[in-house]
Amino acid sequence: MVPPELEFEEYLGKGSYGSVSLFKYSKPLTTPYTAVKTCDYENAESLDNEFQILSQFKGCSRIVQCYENRVIPNLDGDGNIEYMMLMEYAAGGSLETFMNRFQDKKLPDPMIREFTRMLLEGLATIHGHGYVHCDLKPENILVFPRRVYKNGAWKSSNELKISDFGLSKRDGDSDWWEPDRPFLGTPIYMSPESVSHGETGKGLDLWSLGCVVLKMYTGKSPWSHKNYDDLEDLKKCIEKCYAPLIPNDLPCDAKNFIMTCFAFEPDERKDALTLLRHSFLRGDVKKITEPPVNVKTENLREIASKLQITSILERAEELKIIKEQPRPSLVPVKHCHLAEPSQNFWFFIRSSL
Repeated sequence: MVPPELEFEEYLGKGSYGSVSLFKYSKPLTTPYTAVKTCDYENAESLDNEFQILSQFKGCSRIVQCYENRVIPNLDGDGNIEYMMLMEYAAGGSLETFMNRFQDKKLPDPMIREFTRMLLEGLATIHGHGYVHCDLKPENILVFPRRVYKNGAWKSSNELKISDFGLSKRDGDSDWWEPDRPFLGTPIYMSPESVSHGETGKGLDLWSLGCVVLKMYTGKSPWSHKNYDDLEDLKKCIEKCYAPLIPNDLPCDAKNFIMTCFAFEPDERKDALTLLRHSFLRGDVKKITEPPVNVKTENLREIASKLQITSILERAEELKIIKEQPRPSLVPVKHCHLAEPSQNFWFFIRSSL
């Protein structure tokens, strides 16, 4: 039976195999609300499996917490049996709905870096327990608003927690695979090996993370430039070693991080703990973008040469300005800090220009 102290508030949405509703405690002890995931008899085993997994993450700050010590059976309004799992309520909603509040659904760069760090901390915990989430996407990431006392003042912040472990598997588990169900999770967030061969390793979650980071920057889902609604089309594209398009105007370290997540071989995506040490997550990094380069016609040596010539020409302009400035006539040249360049040097600069 539903605990008598719970009062229904509103319907929140659907999970992987059930609905989620908000309940209020009539006599709250620690928290006034709880999110309750409810499923029917057919999905009771999946809900219980999720509860067993979440129970192993008690106290983990980046994993949504479940309450009680069991899945609660209940009778719905029609007398049918249903099962309920009580979890902590995220007042900020999912990351998907959180992004919808921003212009073009894009998040600020510092926030993306902080959110990515939180997600990697969560994945490091999940993988450390031998699990793979298998369905990491903005809809399965919850936002918890917080008030933080820092530098003598209270400031608002947000924390992320990973939720919805209904599809989670043990690392390397393939017993679930069936011909009519060749993959887990949401296709556009799945890695090449998971879409093509049904593999469920840690690399799958890191590929999905790259998709999430990309969406936080662009406001668009991965593969949006191709509109892959058909799984077969997506599989053909992935088999050609393609990855979601990364815009050129992203910060260099952000592009490098996402490209690491999109490495075709799972092992090349590193692991969550290694990615936490990536330069993308090391403090405040200025937004530095690479110059546009046509990689089909220009190699690295040519690029370096052009950059060096540009530097020389810029320096030449500076020296021209210095040359044109009047110098005090009473100061001997040998004591002047800005001696005039030689005629040979100016001949070289003029010929370069």
